[in-house]
Amino acid sequence: MSEPGMRAFEVWRGDENGGSYSRYEAEATEGTVVLDAVREIQRTQASDLAVRWNCKAAKCGSCGAEVNGKPRLMCKTKVADLPPDRPITVAPLRAFPIIRDLVTDVSWNYEVNKQIPPFSPREDATWLMAQADVDRVKEFRKCIECFLCQDVCHILRDHNLKSRYFGPRFLVRIASLEMHPLDDADRTPLLEGAAGLGLCNITKCCTEVCPEGIHITDNAIIPLKERVADRRYDPLLALARRLRRKPA
Repeated sequence: MSEPGMRAFEVWRGDENGGSYSRYEAEATEGTVVLDAVREIQRTQASDLAVRWNCKAAKCGSCGAEVNGKPRLMCKTKVADLPPDRPITVAPLRAFPIIRDLVTDVSWNYEVNKQIPPFSPREDATWLMAQADVDRVKEFRKCIECFLCQDVCHILRDHNLKSRYFGPRFLVRIASLEMHPLDDADRTPLLEGAAGLGLCNITKCCTEVCPEGIHITDNAIIPLKERVADRRYDPLLALARRLRRKPA
């Protein structure tokens, strides 16, 4: 039996060769978050426990882990909000290779980011934007790159199709560029090809785990799907493209 104010934790320990859960106990007072408990375990019981964190304010995205099987930020997950009748499990993000304990190798995400054409303003851009256009892309700028949406996405998590799909985080980034009223680049071929937009079946699991409350599916992915369909199949847009490319 745990002492009053103490909570049981089962923390995954191991590396790329395998591992298992180790049981610990840590004090949980009012306001204690999972990261507090994990750091206390590291301080008092497992000094070699590997865990990544930085700001402890839910803004750096570093402390992502799977708490009771759900991708979360440990610094934003209150112990009091978790079921008290069983141990709290803390595991590394499953969609990425394990380095050690709770630390995973997320470098693949940065390689994906390099493939996205950057902001490309029109030559005649006046740099004046309607407030509605500002508001439309502003939401996407809230992303802290915690990669929880990448972790929960079944295309990456269960099927490991990293060679064919960029994942929700980078579809959000593409949406922020494609929907910018001053951007002139056409990323449709990328969306249809390497980005793998068609693989997303809009289950909205990415939206559910986003700590910033970004409506990833409704405001980014679905509009991108509509944009790709319009550009490929709309006859008027196809005619406009041909006229634009016609030599003077």
